[in-house]
Amino acid sequence: MTEYGDGTRSAHAGLPPAVPGEPFLPGPVFAAPYHLDPAVGPAASPNGYGRPDNQTRRLLEAAIGSLEGGSTLAFASGQAAVTAVLLSTLRPGDTVVLPADGYYPVRGFATSTLAELGVTAVFAPTAGPAPDYTGVRLVLLETPANPGLDVCDVAALAARARAAGALLAVDNTAATPLGQRPLDLGADIALASGTKALTGHSDLLLGYVATRSPELLASLTSWRATTGSIPGAFDAWLAHRSLFTLDLRLARQSANAAAVVAALAERPDVTGLRWPGRPGDPAFEVASRQMRRIPGVVGFDLGSASRVARFLAASRLVAAATSFGGVHTSADRREQWGDDTAPGFVRLSCGIEDAADLVADITAALDAAA
Repeated sequence: MTEYGDGTRSAHAGLPPAVPGEPFLPGPVFAAPYHLDPAVGPAASPNGYGRPDNQTRRLLEAAIGSLEGGSTLAFASGQAAVTAVLLSTLRPGDTVVLPADGYYPVRGFATSTLAELGVTAVFAPTAGPAPDYTGVRLVLLETPANPGLDVCDVAALAARARAAGALLAVDNTAATPLGQRPLDLGADIALASGTKALTGHSDLLLGYVATRSPELLASLTSWRATTGSIPGAFDAWLAHRSLFTLDLRLARQSANAAAVVAALAERPDVTGLRWPGRPGDPAFEVASRQMRRIPGVVGFDLGSASRVARFLAASRLVAAATSFGGVHTSADRREQWGDDTAPGFVRLSCGIEDAADLVADITAALDAAA
């Protein structure tokens, strides 16, 4: 079987067989109920009711699954995906290990909802050391971590979890399936917010969960059907359309990040520079060995919230916005959302602008902000 490259796989992911007169990607199917066979009922068709059954969503799931290397379920958002994993696998008395430096709403969910359900949460830094997994039901990793960009060795931690009888899930949001494939590295579950780099156009909310375990897939499918946390048909269609350019977008974003990091590294007024693709970065060694490409997200500190505001006001190309991975360069001061970062910490998400234009704009904005 031919092993196609990333660009080819992205461009053809999830497309149905070619039928003369039909489009490459069929338009979104908007349906609540479908016609049923009067005699056989729902057994005659995979489509019975729109909440569990939608062919537009199934095409998207096939597309993402082909990139992640596992059976995939789409959810209404990344938060819906991660909470589905947590609530469908954990029971009262269980212990879960979560990243201490990962997406902060997940930590908040653990200390509120999971704690109220009798689940014990242990928090560990992404860069380690990892705690003892004895007696743990689920280990959730986020690598690269958001927003600090630390990286952990997924294969090593998957082996430790497996030896302890724990499940291992990896939040693959920052990397995307073209950056790393957690299931190939031994994870039981890969999950992500598709809102960000996966779809990359800042125009939809999406999450997904991928697994190679029939038992986990059945449990998650039942959970989603019961809770109804599905993406709409148009969002699913938009997401699938966006996947076709994933390889191109990621390549430009990563190249832009490398150029921006090189420029920022020369400035004494920028501290705490982080990008896993930079030699000397604490995450560089593991990222170079584990990841197929480095995302276009950069972290740095400008010293104060007021200087960040001046920088963003002076920039013509960098939008002040939360989220990341879009085609337009954006920056987010994470402390304003309650994330436990320094007041001047910036998470910069490089878009697909020309690198020279982007570097010139950021340099001029930093000069003006000084």
